[in-house]
Amino acid sequence: MHRRHFCALLLSVPLLLSAAIAPAQDERFIIVQSTTSTQNSGLLDAILPQFTEQTGIQVRVVAVGTGQALKNAANGDGDVLLVHARPSEEQFVAEGHGVERFDVMYNDFVIVGPADDPAGIRGTADAPAALTDIAGAGATFASRGDDSGTHKKELSLWEQAGVDVSAASGAWYRETGSGMGATLNAAVGMDAYTLTDRATWIAFENRADHEILVEGDRQLFNQYGVILVNPEKHPSVKAQMGQAFIDWLTGPEGQAAIADFQVNGQQLFFPNADRG
Repeated sequence: MHRRHFCALLLSVPLLLSAAIAPAQDERFIIVQSTTSTQNSGLLDAILPQFTEQTGIQVRVVAVGTGQALKNAANGDGDVLLVHARPSEEQFVAEGHGVERFDVMYNDFVIVGPADDPAGIRGTADAPAALTDIAGAGATFASRGDDSGTHKKELSLWEQAGVDVSAASGAWYRETGSGMGATLNAAVGMDAYTLTDRATWIAFENRADHEILVEGDRQLFNQYGVILVNPEKHPSVKAQMGQAFIDWLTGPEGQAAIADFQVNGQQLFFPNADRG
């Protein structure tokens, strides 16, 4: 063999070996379909490095509304689902898209609005009653309108209030079609009311004169759940690593990491996994 060709072959060997090894290294990650609230609040940025350090598994997050996260996971575009709309989560499992659902943590929803409170809802203990007053006053309300967990909760509250918001769409009821942070920005810009999870509100900095006006109603409870996407339906799911993430998140270390996460001295999420 010609010396130059032989040397070229020797030089190519490390490249070939690294190419063979690289895919195995790259496979040490999972995709988690999650919500904008877990991302906007900073929770995932705080806790995921701890999981990666302990396991060597990287976590790539797709942060969208819960409805879109459920659709993505049902299409097999992800390994784990971390969202907050329990009836939809249970339906996801019942339809065979997920293996099993586990509670992870909770916080609550609040209704925020301008300090001058044109609908007079400040301190109202009944969330549907507050929405009735907003509708009665024709006060501007910014809705995510994106089939997220927050949007699902909001629509259920309007239904309890007996208000048909579809009839008011484009008038006092404005749908942003955006995540929570963008919707809060829109609400502040329009001097409008909106429903938000407390974690995103605490982490939100562009509040202007907006403040929490309604809180504490039991109907505003906000539970998060985690589900492994079913590998029998979607063979591409990295079931072992996905389950390792779920076990960590719902186990002592993950639960402690959630409890330790604070913004401005306030705890944003409260772990409540019970794996028996």
